[in-house]
Amino acid sequence: MEQPSDRAGAAGVREQAGRLSTGIQGLDEVLLGGLLPRRAYLVRGGPGTGKTILGLHYLMAGAAAGERCLFVSLGEDEEHIRKNAASLGFELEGVDFVDLTPTSEFFTEVQTYDIFSPAEVERQPVTQHIIEEVTRVRPQRVFADAMTQFRYLAPDPFQFRRQVLSFLRFLIEREVTVVYTSEVSESAPDDDLQFIADGVINLGYQAGARNLSISKYRGSDYRGGSHALTIGPAGMQVFPRLVPEAHRREFPAEVIASGVPELDEMLHGGLPRGTITLISGPTGVGKTTVALQFMKEAAGRGERSVAYLFDEGSGTLVKRSEGINIPIASMVEQGTLSVTAVEALQYTPEEFAAMVREEVEQRGARIVMLDSISGYSLSLRGEELVMHLHALGRYLKNMGVTVLLVSEVANITGDFRVSEVGISYLADNVVFLRYFEMAGMVHKAIGVLKKRTSDFEKSLRELEITRFGLKVGRPLTELHGVLLGTPEVVGEARESRR
Repeated sequence: MEQPSDRAGAAGVREQAGRLSTGIQGLDEVLLGGLLPRRAYLVRGGPGTGKTILGLHYLMAGAAAGERCLFVSLGEDEEHIRKNAASLGFELEGVDFVDLTPTSEFFTEVQTYDIFSPAEVERQPVTQHIIEEVTRVRPQRVFADAMTQFRYLAPDPFQFRRQVLSFLRFLIEREVTVVYTSEVSESAPDDDLQFIADGVINLGYQAGARNLSISKYRGSDYRGGSHALTIGPAGMQVFPRLVPEAHRREFPAEVIASGVPELDEMLHGGLPRGTITLISGPTGVGKTTVALQFMKEAAGRGERSVAYLFDEGSGTLVKRSEGINIPIASMVEQGTLSVTAVEALQYTPEEFAAMVREEVEQRGARIVMLDSISGYSLSLRGEELVMHLHALGRYLKNMGVTVLLVSEVANITGDFRVSEVGISYLADNVVFLRYFEMAGMVHKAIGVLKKRTSDFEKSLRELEITRFGLKVGRPLTELHGVLLGTPEVVGEARESRR
């Protein structure tokens, strides 16, 4: 099977038995548990994409498991490899080397071949060296970097293909699992190496972001699509594309109250657990405060919430929330709230999704707030952000997490609009806030536009943010045109005011 799949994570668990770890957790997840043993895998990509680093992870994982490992180097000498590996924290203890790179004497000595071609003369000692080391070490893992160097030891493409096939068969017959790399260029494509391989791992670098994908995997399913990749002081990290269907858990069908009786009355009890709520409104109207009110009430029940800030710093949020009776600092100290300010262009959507997954799966977060959606779109690197937000929202719902999406609209008054970025379809519930002017003063109104799982109050209510917290008034039944920002008094209320 060579076609990718996004089936549930349980399928990945079923396929883990007997597999070899690559040493990179995210890559193992993409491969549904790791590499099938006693096969050959090609790692391909341009210069600097991380091919050798992936191989180092692979060898170190084997050494840590007590396996015998061999690094066959055809492009860089052993000393430099060990030095570069050490800078990433790889000591390479337990890893043997076959260094086939030319020494400095090769340049200073005159090498002439009058009868045979250089390829024919040099192939024999190279092959013999590999055979001797494999026989001596008897490795279980081999990493060959880079296999395309063999091309220069063959007189033509046909001989090169035969030589590579023979080399890989020699290793696999000795129960070795082989990972090898290719140096790709327009003048020297690696199509032949892709056909030979049992699996192909592609590394890329586009628009300032690294990525990884699988294009071939004989005998196994795998996680398709492009996955984010980073290289840092600890080596390589892979962040698999989030597939919501691969994650699900049971959770109670209950509502989450805000702790403000009038707001809960508007929502007929509160927000259903495991749903997405869009809180929409213009700047400064109180969207974040309304979201935090649900988190404050959850903290009182001992539940953990997470707030991701894309538009402001955590210090600013803490300071202004303390002034309206939402003790964020205390909630953070008690572990019932985590506040993370996300800097612009710091993460890809896959990296951010991995952060959220860790909070949900490792720390038990029950409420997640993204503030705001426009900030999310501007702050994360990559395209198709609505698609990524859709996947993240579906994942959180499947895990029983209540999602609060703060959406800012441009118009302070005038035409009513729920969202500027076309994501209202994601929401199970829509709570909107608006400004309106009455008697020369600016007021705030709150209403519920949508609730999929139950009925809700259709009337608007006045909203005040005081030093004691949120205050929601009685229904504004005597006013017409609140959503336009300039309401009029109607009906009996108009007569009573004359």
